[in-house]
Amino acid sequence: MYIRETINLNGKEYSIETGRMAKQADGAVVVRYGDSMVLVTAVSLKSPRPTDFLPLTVDYQEKKFAAGSIPGGYFKREGRLSEFETLTSRIIDRPCRPLFPKGWRYETQIIATVVSSDKENPLDVLSLTGASTALTISNIPWDGPIAGIRVGRVDGKLIANPTWQQMEESDINIVMAASRDAIVMVEGGANNVPEDAMVDALFFGHDAVIPLLDMQEKLRAAVGREKREFTPPEPDAELQEKVAEIGSQRIVEASFVPEKLPRYAEVKKVRDEIIAEMGEEYADRADEIANAVGAIRTSAVRNAIVKEGRRIDGRDLTTVRPITCEVGVLPRVHGSALFTRGETQALVAATLGTERERQRIEGLNGDIIKRFMLHYNFPPYSVAEAKFLRGAGRREIGHGALAERALIKVLPTAEEFPYVLRIVSETLESNGSSSMAAVCGGCLSLMDAGVPISAPVAGIAMGLVQEGDEVAILTDILGDEDHLGDMDFKVTGTREGITALQMDIKIKGLSRELMRQALSQAREGRLHILDEMAKALSAPRKDLSRHAPRIVTIKVKPDRIRDIIGPGGKTIKAIVEQTGASIDVNDSGVVSIASSDSTAAEKAIEIIKGLTQEPEIGEYYLGTVRRITDFGAFVEILPGLDGLVHISEMAPERIDRVEDVCREGEEMVVKVLNVDNQGKIRLSRKEALDKSPEDVLSMVRNKR
Repeated sequence: MYIRETINLNGKEYSIETGRMAKQADGAVVVRYGDSMVLVTAVSLKSPRPTDFLPLTVDYQEKKFAAGSIPGGYFKREGRLSEFETLTSRIIDRPCRPLFPKGWRYETQIIATVVSSDKENPLDVLSLTGASTALTISNIPWDGPIAGIRVGRVDGKLIANPTWQQMEESDINIVMAASRDAIVMVEGGANNVPEDAMVDALFFGHDAVIPLLDMQEKLRAAVGREKREFTPPEPDAELQEKVAEIGSQRIVEASFVPEKLPRYAEVKKVRDEIIAEMGEEYADRADEIANAVGAIRTSAVRNAIVKEGRRIDGRDLTTVRPITCEVGVLPRVHGSALFTRGETQALVAATLGTERERQRIEGLNGDIIKRFMLHYNFPPYSVAEAKFLRGAGRREIGHGALAERALIKVLPTAEEFPYVLRIVSETLESNGSSSMAAVCGGCLSLMDAGVPISAPVAGIAMGLVQEGDEVAILTDILGDEDHLGDMDFKVTGTREGITALQMDIKIKGLSRELMRQALSQAREGRLHILDEMAKALSAPRKDLSRHAPRIVTIKVKPDRIRDIIGPGGKTIKAIVEQTGASIDVNDSGVVSIASSDSTAAEKAIEIIKGLTQEPEIGEYYLGTVRRITDFGAFVEILPGLDGLVHISEMAPERIDRVEDVCREGEEMVVKVLNVDNQGKIRLSRKEALDKSPEDVLSMVRNKR
């Protein structure tokens, strides 16, 4: 059955339809806004997997045909997901995953396929709403719907689902998912926006999703399939009671060992003891016993936090773990920092590169050029594990993108600082919020390299625990507090405001006042961290690292670029070989010369200026006679640039033959009399007789 629901959003039709495409999927919809369309499907297998986790996969994929283009590369077809596709897949996954019933072990897959792109309306939030709709109308048990919306702010006005062009002018760019009762996911950045303004943006977005939820409810009422019967497995009350009777006190004591690895070891020891004490009757139910131990741990930690204000490591709710910051720890890199907060540690390095090292990304809206990259790594030893190294996973890409978003707003422009920047954060230890350690360490490494950022940036991870009507907001959460709590809320910013935000909420309903309180508490923690960072380095170093390349930019007329490049690149290659400098030329005529040797850079600049110098009327030049005629001599005053010295301008007295004054190949000091509209240059020898070659060379050196 085909059905289509529409609303008007910002003067454009927003529609969701089903029953026309992919009808064999459990749920399939097409979401359209403007001329951007995405097909989203949901399928869940009928047999469960023998696993102890939810087997859900989410893939967002952009097809090049959607924008009327053909993929680059040799194979001319789409390959592995790009970074943007991976990040969008995470945006869909994070709010959808918690809404599946506990114990759901049926392989489930959501695929969002971009089939039309108008290059005006972003497709990530359409895909999120589409995923919710596909699940809502399917027979898959799922506690939706939710909807996705992007919020921007242009000239102080909040906008729902802004266009790409509006986002370029916006000082807020957040993607969020919400149900009728609550905001459940937030991901985005801002340009030093105050906390109150961010709260307004979040609740503006919550109001904006209501019509999208109404559309989904109408579709479910019209074509929704009856949900598959599924009864979540109930824990054995008798077993749980026996575990509590045998080892409740020991479990609680083990759960509050302050250090992470000793705590894990003690919990494992207690669990193994309880399994042994339960006897042969429960010998094959070790997993259930482990789950019962976990339930006691969860209850004990949450109650201690809410009732007593006591946390696993003994801190109160607002205290940040001890912080140490070191800079310049790696002798040969351009900038480095070692940031340690509690049992989380990041070694971060900043590298300065040239224009040729920019990253070019092929996207639906055309190629994207990046001059700043932040790469986050999470090696297994950081959590005392041993695993194969398989490259960056989705989590690492997501954490890196968050840290990159946090720092990009304080970077100087390319005109102010013509470098390509790369930060690499190696997580050395992890016990909560290693992505925020990447932000803090990344900021310190930039300042250590001498990058003139506008303000230092720090990040902090917040948590929340709610038991009944009692709520506790936690500053600087541990890994266990993230796992056992109801909210993971990461905030980065300067002393002035927020630069990035990421939030996942597991509870239904977070009031405006509670959101404001969480952001206010996060600000206090952020300011404390900035103070600690300032003890190591409070501002960017005045000079660049001596190991960083020196980049000088000069501007030439675009029509003189060919003189620098030369036929087949012959000239620029020769300059590079002669000087050792790296040279980049863009189409606007900006030439970047980079070298760690200042003498080499100056030599390259001198050669390029010589190649592109324009003759100036009234200036003196030491030229070379290239050709003699009856009416005068053609003198090369600049590389490849000749002017005419008429026979009447050869000498103060009248001469009969040009050869009486000069010969081809001889040097001659001349003065530029005129340059006409066709570029013809008129020179005079007689007006330059009072200037020696040494005088002219001295004038050129002084001018440079």
